Amino acid sequence: MKNQLFLLLIGLLLSLDSYANYPRVRNNRDSINDGPYIFQLNNKIKARWIENGVYKEAFIVPDNFHQIKKKFGLSFNYDDLKDVNKLKSNYNQIYRNIDSISVISDIHGEYTTYIDLLKATGIIDKNLNWNFGTGHLVVLGDIFDRGDMVTEVLWHLFGLEKQAEKAGGMVHVLLGNHEFMALSHNLADVNEKYGKAVAVFNTGYAELYSEKSVLGKWLRSKPIIITINDILFVHGGISMEMVHRNLKIDQINRIFMTKIVGKNQQEVNCIEMQKFLNKTNGPLWYRGYFDDTNFCESKIDSILSFYGKNHIVVGHTPNTEIISLFSTKILGADAGIMNNQPGEMLIYKNGSFYKCFRTGRRIEL
Repeated sequence: MKNQLFLLLIGLLLSLDSYANYPRVRNNRDSINDGPYIFQLNNKIKARWIENGVYKEAFIVPDNFHQIKKKFGLSFNYDDLKDVNKLKSNYNQIYRNIDSISVISDIHGEYTTYIDLLKATGIIDKNLNWNFGTGHLVVLGDIFDRGDMVTEVLWHLFGLEKQAEKAGGMVHVLLGNHEFMALSHNLADVNEKYGKAVAVFNTGYAELYSEKSVLGKWLRSKPIIITINDILFVHGGISMEMVHRNLKIDQINRIFMTKIVGKNQQEVNCIEMQKFLNKTNGPLWYRGYFDDTNFCESKIDSILSFYGKNHIVVGHTPNTEIISLFSTKILGADAGIMNNQPGEMLIYKNGSFYKCFRTGRRIEL
């Protein structure tokens, strides 16, 4: 009984302190709002955010998590924050006999478009909760940069992943080149809002996604390539040079997840294979399907044969619509969300591919 009272008192004190302003408060930075960023520090969980230009922080305990959850519209439970410590990297993610797949790519912080597309395709309901049953949602990387609601997209996907698991479905978040950039201190395309935010936080942008952060640890567990049925999913693409180097999927994922993601460019470039994989002909950056006039069907046939698949779905190269090349052997899912296009989603249903518009209308490819 004494122990229970002691824990209750500690929780109450933390809760009372949770929304206090701290000495590091800066001047109002255009009244920006950002966060929360949640960290695991010495067996405690702390949230940091900016509210109307003012820095705030809170220790999170089970008794006050509902306040944080409601405040930021989070759709997961307190235990899910702790469970990121149990995440294991899976280098060879193979899924079979899935009859419904939806794909979205290159969201780039455009939260409203992202939500509208997920509603239009029936992935989520009007309350933004999972509505796709045993289906699989694939997010083909580049959630970061350009737009100003990156954090909101990440937390929604974090919660949606938990909801999908309970329903027998899955959310697959793959890493793109902009995830690598954000985690490696490359701020070339970061929205100006986040430049102001890091000044208020008094930290580097990559530190907000460090291995001590919930989102940082979650992102570091994500693959570069997965396969579902006879389809290979990757952000940029698979080049002929990757085939010539005899690079298998599990090898590529292992190198990225242990040697590239979260490392700076100098660390990556010190080993030739790592440098190759993170350059033009690597899976995060390759654009040859769309930009190389010498790319032909015999090349994609060789690539598909090497990996034992019939289709490759990629993002990275923006178009104004979803593109099908060589009778759906290549599908380009980047429909220009970052360029203020309405966006589209790629749908796979019982062996056929469709593109779905923001209105909900579908066209078979």
